[in-house]
Amino acid sequence: MRIFTAALATETNTFSPICVDRRAFEASLYAPPGQHPDTPTLCSAPITVGRQVCAAKGWELIEGTAAWADPAGLVNKATYEGLRDEVLDQLKAAMPVDAVVLGLHGAMVAAGYEDTEGDILARVRGIVGPDILVFAELDPHSHLTAKRLSAADVFVYFKEFPHTDFVDRAGDLWRIAVDTIEGRVKPVMSVFDCRMIDVFPTSRDPMRSFVDKLMQIERDDDDILSISVIHGFMAGDVPEMGTKLLVVTNDKREKGDALARDLGLELFSKRGTFIMPQIDEKQAVDEALAATAWPVVIADMWDNPGGGTAGDATVLLQELLARGVTDTAIGTIWDPMAVQICIAAGEGAEIPLRFGAKSAPGTGNPVDGLVKIVKIVLNAEMRFGESFAPFGDSVHIVLNGIDIILNSTRAQSFDPSLFAVMGIDPMSKKVLVIKSTNHFFASFSKIASEIIYCAAGTPYPNNPAKTPYRRARKDIWPMIADPHGTERGAA
Repeated sequence: MRIFTAALATETNTFSPICVDRRAFEASLYAPPGQHPDTPTLCSAPITVGRQVCAAKGWELIEGTAAWADPAGLVNKATYEGLRDEVLDQLKAAMPVDAVVLGLHGAMVAAGYEDTEGDILARVRGIVGPDILVFAELDPHSHLTAKRLSAADVFVYFKEFPHTDFVDRAGDLWRIAVDTIEGRVKPVMSVFDCRMIDVFPTSRDPMRSFVDKLMQIERDDDDILSISVIHGFMAGDVPEMGTKLLVVTNDKREKGDALARDLGLELFSKRGTFIMPQIDEKQAVDEALAATAWPVVIADMWDNPGGGTAGDATVLLQELLARGVTDTAIGTIWDPMAVQICIAAGEGAEIPLRFGAKSAPGTGNPVDGLVKIVKIVLNAEMRFGESFAPFGDSVHIVLNGIDIILNSTRAQSFDPSLFAVMGIDPMSKKVLVIKSTNHFFASFSKIASEIIYCAAGTPYPNNPAKTPYRRARKDIWPMIADPHGTERGAA
């Protein structure tokens, strides 16, 4: 058997001012054929897992390019087309193949392409023909479109948020692929439109219990090959934005359709109860200062580079400075120019510096002060599970007793190693301010005495009922109260 695999992924916040070109992919991950590292990034696990599966089966794995850019705004048209065509040309050169296994994200939007994954999948289908199997693993914060469904045989999405299971789900995808290729199963995808958009952290109920239920169904029912919740991505202003429920059965379409509908309506019935309780920056600082055990983690949850924002908001930092708080570390504030200035000055220097809040309204004001440059790290990385996430050339500065990390490659705060690599012992601080909606939870919950979710400023469109969408549908919750009312009444 000859299997082609490749990855092309990013998450597009169409409201973000940070555009993505080829340099953004090269800063995060650009691995030509055969050069992908042993550890996967978020959307490239099909490659590393595929190596193990194909080696065990004695199959030939033909690797194409793997490219991943940290989430931001629109992808440059030439960049997308160039990377897409690079992968497609590699597939053409590999033909004939018995299957294609891809790592995608599902929320990429490029200039001129609202549905990039639909575009690339349709082009893959055009190359391999109607009979060759096409599989893909995707991020649940994405858009499931009709074009994608018509082009692929099987989709498997991460179940967990934070996404701690992307390697496990790649294993599920490859298991289904092997069983299909060897004739044991005939996968069929069933989809139910939940007609909603929400935030679904699996670190708390009710989503924790719901995902546990999905996995129990998969274990107990041999007809069910996979169940995925496509959360949707509320910062993507595209026509098919929203939450969907996907069931993959072994040639049992009616059963899959019924199960997808039942589970989708169950999810819908819990709408509005999933997201973590949030407080503003003043209350967040109040609660952190009142704590009796440390470190307290304050998540600046909506200035999350993992959701496509710049990661340069200063609202929380300014509140801490105004209150004279010390024994605090901030990780991170994105400001490539300030990083360059600090690198030029060198470790140990004290310089006047303006940094932060350059990207957009709602992110606070730039901070001015006399800072001490404590540590400079080029090409800094933090851990993310078994992988590593780059955050670029970075500097550790101190301003008025607060330790601050300035970085040049946008990245959310995945792991306490973010602080350690910059010479900051996170356990020595009373307060850690990080920028992430929930991916931080898996690692930071192990050291935090308390976690506070803070909604500071307006860097992210986090209220769909008020977001000025131009392309996204308006017939879903919370834009309307009960879009399933008529359907349920007739059921």
